[in-house]
Amino acid sequence: MYTPIRLARREDAEGISLVIIAALRETNARDYSEAIIARVARSFSPAAVLDLLERRLVFVAAKGDAILGTASLDGSVVRTVFVDPACQGRGIGRSLMTQVERAAMETGVAMLTVPSSVTAEAFYARLGFVTVRESHHGEERTIVMERQLSRVSGGVDEGLAVTRRY
Repeated sequence: MYTPIRLARREDAEGISLVIIAALRETNARDYSEAIIARVARSFSPAAVLDLLERRLVFVAAKGDAILGTASLDGSVVRTVFVDPACQGRGIGRSLMTQVERAAMETGVAMLTVPSSVTAEAFYARLGFVTVRESHHGEERTIVMERQLSRVSGGVDEGLAVTRRY
């Protein structure tokens, strides 16, 4: 399923929030307690997402006005990768990660790090990330993973230059 990936805009904040919270409650809830899910979900209100748009490079997979997934780059760290539960398994997460990697290479990042949930560990492993350590925030277990980026011959696609647009 081809879904266009683009930079997030301010008007996407509510849709991004809805996708993240749905994925947390439906997908991540299999691996984390209700208390952990509730705590993490509070960090992704539309207002909090607007704040993230100012601090990170945020991408969305969108079909029309509907946000189907999101991923962001914070320096050399991949953050906030979520796909609407109804759309998972269709390549959207992989497409988002491809765009994040392109953006990272454009800014000279050689090694990507991702603090993965237990839920997403296998997804990142399929993309070539390897576990370097575990981290715990109370009961919340996070797997820190890394992947060396390699330059593609011919460089990054011209049409995917990364600039902030609102």
